Amino acid sequence: MSKTSQDDAPRPRRIEPRTLKGFRDYLPEAMIPREQLIDTARAVYRSYGFSPIDTPALEYLEVLTGKGSEETDRQLYRFVDHGGREVGMRFDLTVPLARFAAQHIGALGTPFKRYHIATVWRGENTQRGRYREFMQCDFDTIGTLSVAADIETGLVIHDLMRAIGIERFTIHVNNRMVLNGLLQKLDLADQATHVLRALDKLAKVGAARVSEELTATAGCSTQQAGEVLRLAELAGDNDQVLQQLGPLVAGNPLGEEGVARLAEILAGVRAAGVDDQRIQLDVSIARGLDYYTGVVFETLLDELPGIGSVCSGGRYDNLAEVYTSQHLPGIGASLGLDRLLAALEELGKIRPVRTPADVLIAYFDKSRLNDYLRLAARLRAAGLGVELYPEPRKLGQQLKYADQRGFRVALVAGPDEFTAGTCQVKNLASGDSSHVSQAGDPPAELVAAIRAAL
Repeated sequence: MSKTSQDDAPRPRRIEPRTLKGFRDYLPEAMIPREQLIDTARAVYRSYGFSPIDTPALEYLEVLTGKGSEETDRQLYRFVDHGGREVGMRFDLTVPLARFAAQHIGALGTPFKRYHIATVWRGENTQRGRYREFMQCDFDTIGTLSVAADIETGLVIHDLMRAIGIERFTIHVNNRMVLNGLLQKLDLADQATHVLRALDKLAKVGAARVSEELTATAGCSTQQAGEVLRLAELAGDNDQVLQQLGPLVAGNPLGEEGVARLAEILAGVRAAGVDDQRIQLDVSIARGLDYYTGVVFETLLDELPGIGSVCSGGRYDNLAEVYTSQHLPGIGASLGLDRLLAALEELGKIRPVRTPADVLIAYFDKSRLNDYLRLAARLRAAGLGVELYPEPRKLGQQLKYADQRGFRVALVAGPDEFTAGTCQVKNLASGDSSHVSQAGDPPAELVAAIRAAL
């Protein structure tokens, strides 16, 4: 083909690289702390005996619809696949768990404790810390009504926050049985869904707006709305709120059971060593999803409460009933990974790094490539993350690269160091450096010096 005909050939249309609204790419500096949080959550869940599972991103549409709320049904990504089947993308990990449990519980047995870390999708309005594609880190216990499982859920949330490095947080706890008992007492049981959704907005819109919604959508009288809000606005320490709850639901068995259960949960987490300041009885929280039936949890960061709950959940004792006649009560919670990362970034608690390795070996002497490779392999065998710079460029360029990517230690060895059997260990944060022996396998003195710098 002639040069002219090549030049005349049509060029492919260039597509603008862009992402959909509510979706995003993760560069290394975002992905590294994300994976660190996932690893931390996984370790805490496993320490309590939760086992990993996974489920498909797509489910039959009937599996997903009507299980969360009208809002989640509206936000559901749904379509007809090539086989003509109506399918939807999971909007959380709890509804797929109910289907999973109904399908496999015969082989799994009860109680069954699982954790599931995976992506979910909701076509909701985007805002700070909230996206249409995001990851949840769930843990759940299926097949028991025991209050011990309720208590353990609160303990896992507590330990998870501490393991992540957050010290100032509050776990807000309530029990839907208390509110449902009051609604029964007020002859509003049939309006429970509308009441719960109105109450879920209390912190955002205030009591007056919630009262208006209770009368407009739930059909409450002014007196009934006042009684519901009176419950939701109880204040004081945990013992004081418990004492005030009793008279409000007195005479209703469901409400009385909810108050007793809350007392057991608070006593249990206290017995396990949780500080009273870290868990707060908050009868205003209801959790908008329809499937909760008992205790509910929301976790707020004391330094940044406006970002919302970073770990939420509760008890759902009837969710699997649409899939099986076997009673499969459950309880669990979910770490809001992306929201928590946004909060940690805003609080300045994420160190900007673009590499998961702590140590960079400078490629200083072109003739010593195999020696550098050998040194890197020996340090990795000792458990260190090590990157070897791939080209023998000027040392200043390599140290600039190390600084830009967040390495913490640089190792420099030229002809003199190799002859002496040493290596220069440079602390990139402080600028301090020292020559250390690289003898031994593993090189114990060198490993010790690197760990000291880290």
